[in-house]
Amino acid sequence: MTTDQIICTEDGSSGKIIFNNPQRHNAMSLEMWRDGTKAIQDLCSSDKIRCISLKGAGDKAFVAGADISKFGKERNSKDAIEEYNDSVRTFQETLIKVPIPTIAEINGYCIGGGLAIALCCDIRIAANNSRFAVPAAKLGLGYAANGIERLMQIVGPSFAMEIFYTARQFSSDEALTMGLVNRVLNNSELTEYCDNYVNTIANNAPLTIKAVKAAVNENLKSYSDRNLELCDEMVTACFNSKDYIEGQAAFMEKRKPVFTGT
Repeated sequence: MTTDQIICTEDGSSGKIIFNNPQRHNAMSLEMWRDGTKAIQDLCSSDKIRCISLKGAGDKAFVAGADISKFGKERNSKDAIEEYNDSVRTFQETLIKVPIPTIAEINGYCIGGGLAIALCCDIRIAANNSRFAVPAAKLGLGYAANGIERLMQIVGPSFAMEIFYTARQFSSDEALTMGLVNRVLNNSELTEYCDNYVNTIANNAPLTIKAVKAAVNENLKSYSDRNLELCDEMVTACFNSKDYIEGQAAFMEKRKPVFTGT
């Protein structure tokens, strides 16, 4: 699924989605939210893809929020606003529920809805020129509780409140201190590092990684809502797999394992 503004590519076992609206700092339109959802679904439907990265086109922004220039058309009535919000929610829920690892490659502005996209990813890696903000308090916007919860899960309540209360832009170093991002790199190193990072993950045992991701997601739920039986089944599947045999053989033979996900 590739369009002018959502570019979706596959390279071996790695998938990549590029938000391609650089003249507006990759701000998201209704069409981009919808096409982005389809791109995620397409990559997940491939048996080959083991890891997905998301990035913005150019070197100015990951995603700088919503494309305000389209609001006159896309959010000009109560029904239109509801339709727009549903599309955003569907994109975010689809990204969160991806069963394989997702990496946000952040270069430049990561603002508002852009930060929400990054928070839906498992890991966030940023260039040192990146800026992060949720400007809701400067615009008089209400912010959905589930979006705040996602931020709280990653940075904790106090930093989440600071981000919302001040509505200011935070540097990549501040983001690293808060735990908002996992790594900060020089701008010139970001793409190569992230490509290698994705390949490293993609070359590891897929069943193990899926089991870990499922366990993390279940443990983020309240205890009564956790499906621990599913987690146990996924762990058992790892030990019953051909990849488990391959991993032991590769270790004993001092070679790199070749995992198939079976």
